[in-house]
Amino acid sequence: MERDTFGSVKGAPIERFSMKNATGVTVQAITYGGIITSITVPDRNGTLADIVLGFDSIEGYLKDQPFFGAIVGRYGNRIAKGRFTLDGQAYKLATNNGANHLHGGVRGFDKMVWQATPLDGKNGIAFTRTSPDGEEGYPGTLSVRVSYELTDSNQLIIEYHATTDKATPVNLTQHSYFNLAGDSAGDIMGQPLVLNADRFTPVDGSLIPTGEIATVEGTPFDFRQPTSIGARIKEPHPQLKHGQGYDHNWVLNRRGDGLQMAAIAIDRCRAGRWK
Repeated sequence: MERDTFGSVKGAPIERFSMKNATGVTVQAITYGGIITSITVPDRNGTLADIVLGFDSIEGYLKDQPFFGAIVGRYGNRIAKGRFTLDGQAYKLATNNGANHLHGGVRGFDKMVWQATPLDGKNGIAFTRTSPDGEEGYPGTLSVRVSYELTDSNQLIIEYHATTDKATPVNLTQHSYFNLAGDSAGDIMGQPLVLNADRFTPVDGSLIPTGEIATVEGTPFDFRQPTSIGARIKEPHPQLKHGQGYDHNWVLNRRGDGLQMAAIAIDRCRAGRWK
């Protein structure tokens, strides 16, 4: 584990943590937004490439950008019209996506400076912060801990923990954008993808789920067999028009307990073949 400074935000220094494992994989993350700024991995020939999108300085993350690599909270995805009712009480949230609330609001977790502590006995870092009652309109004080651990088996393990003193919606996620060819080597459209999902949730024109749980059968949303990401993205399907491509939720298949395969993606040029 190495640590250095990655610029500052309003005079507060931003720390960067670099984790490297025995096979040469390196993950870097910063205290601003808990952002993963890079994941560098070797291909089949040992050539290194950074497979997530991001910036080389803090200034890029301070501009209007699509949540590159950040911890998203309190609530990932959209809340229609920024309103919800919980235990009989109505709440109004900040709106930052037209009339809707997106990814925690105007100043969500992605724009906060987190506290960071190396994980005891592990190659990893824990980010913590307390979201006060009323932040972005949410009820309750929420204490959050998100950890990143890099193993020598090339796993990046992300764990989320949150406690609250009042009922509140919580839907934490990590928002990295992947290009398995490397961030400067073309786009993802030719990269095969498998999603272990028989169904998805259609959306309306503002990307709010309609409430329908639809089959992927016969649609461009069927990735149950390896299919290039861009193979059907230009088809005249109304859901692709709403999302300007894929901006949807898939309903993962689950049978039994424990970890199960959700998705597989590959870059054939770097990996050589589908496994």
